[in-house]
Amino acid sequence: MGERRAWLVWGTGVVAYLIAVTQRTSFGVAGLEATERYSASASALSIFTVVQLLVYAALQIPVGVLVDRVGPRLLILAGAVLMASGQVQLALSETVAGGIAGRLLVGAGDALTFISVLRLLPAWFESRRIPVLTQFTGIIGQLGQVVSVVPFAALLGAAGWSTAFLSAAGLSALAVVLAVAVIRDAPQRQPRAKTGLRQTGISLAQAWRQPGTRLGLWSHFTVQFPGTVFVLIWGYPYLVRAEGVDPVAASALLTLFVAVGIVSGPMLGLYVSRHPLRRSTMVLAIASGIAGCWLAVLLASGPAPLWLLTLLIVALALGGPGSMIAFDFARTFNPSSRMGTATGIVNIGGFVASLVAMYGIGVILDVLYARGVSGGDLYALGSFRIAMAFQLVILAAGAAAILIVRRTVRRRMAEQGVVVPPLREALARERARRRATRSERTNEGNSA
Repeated sequence: MGERRAWLVWGTGVVAYLIAVTQRTSFGVAGLEATERYSASASALSIFTVVQLLVYAALQIPVGVLVDRVGPRLLILAGAVLMASGQVQLALSETVAGGIAGRLLVGAGDALTFISVLRLLPAWFESRRIPVLTQFTGIIGQLGQVVSVVPFAALLGAAGWSTAFLSAAGLSALAVVLAVAVIRDAPQRQPRAKTGLRQTGISLAQAWRQPGTRLGLWSHFTVQFPGTVFVLIWGYPYLVRAEGVDPVAASALLTLFVAVGIVSGPMLGLYVSRHPLRRSTMVLAIASGIAGCWLAVLLASGPAPLWLLTLLIVALALGGPGSMIAFDFARTFNPSSRMGTATGIVNIGGFVASLVAMYGIGVILDVLYARGVSGGDLYALGSFRIAMAFQLVILAAGAAAILIVRRTVRRRMAEQGVVVPPLREALARERARRRATRSERTNEGNSA
């Protein structure tokens, strides 16, 4: 019964996160409609999502501190209420300021949800299960993108702006009911230590001084933002208006984004469980794949072929579960008493990178349009490619930061007796181990 209850609590938390992702990404498929509704430029349109992510990022550390102090259930409830309010505001707004206010509320509610759901895991499950469950939390939650890409987009086209966003608000009302009925912070009621501002500041400083926390932050910064930027705002306009992809095919590509995450997430979770000393190597490999695919698309002569765009989507999608590795750094390098705080610090990374990239792309598009480079088309292919290339700068900066911080982490690990061998040496050992295993099985077969 206890194990069944744990799965029910976690499953309800994941549903709340799935709904949060639906609210987060709903504006991404409404970009063209929003341009007409608000008569907005590209940079003004990007402000909607930048504000949403800015408040999300700004709240990560406060939320991490709060979840350690008051527990995840209350924050999941508060997040659902805020997101429902934000979507109602957006549904009824007719001005840019009113729409931005709605996205601000959505960002605040979204900020309360993910860290709180992750915080349920150590209270309800054994530590050996947590890396895989963390991946499943992320990938199941990302099904919210499918909700926004398929049924929400269809409702937006058929019933209009207000009906679509009011319906989205209803989903968060459902999350409130489920959280009240099912979610509990722990199997048994536990007293919480009352910590003041001074102790909170000490905990925050300790989490930041831990280089493993900073390695998690830069890992999240590097591989999370490309997919977020693509799905939340610029991907659909880029595919449809710049690359000339049919809207149905564009929706299918965004759905593929989620499917790849679902398939790859558990595999990356197993990788982390089996190779904890190679987590940053996987992060860097994913970052390299994203950069390589973007370069191939951006340097293509004329519109990129569909197969290449599909490859890009696959690479971007790997960044989602890849970024979940960052939270394993927070978990393993910090005690449970400050795990929420460390997770909040880590979660800032990708969303700071996302908002910088989103706004930067919008500004570049507007500048090129104003100077006549776009030929009168705000979303011209050449201009959009120049703007999207801005992401490569952020990718390079993040990868460099990972390499720098990783040296510090490995130096401290060596001082504690844990030496990470060079990758070539580790691969050679693994090949030798596999050869020995095959030889042993062959000998056993011959003996039989």
